[in-house]
Amino acid sequence: MSRHPSFGKSTKSEKKRNVLKRFERIEKLKKLGRWKDGENKRVTGLPKTAIGE
Repeated sequence: MSRHPSFGKSTKSEKKRNVLKRFERIEKLKKLGRWKDGENKRVTGLPKTAIGE
């Protein structure tokens, strides 16, 4: 019995996401020099970052 195409393929995890998680965004901001550990404690309102970089 075959799987329905709507279930997707097993390589679905390799699909590129278009949204970063909070810790991923903070890591990217640190690399860009826009995040300082002691100063930035806000939970919301993180600056936007480009994903492709």
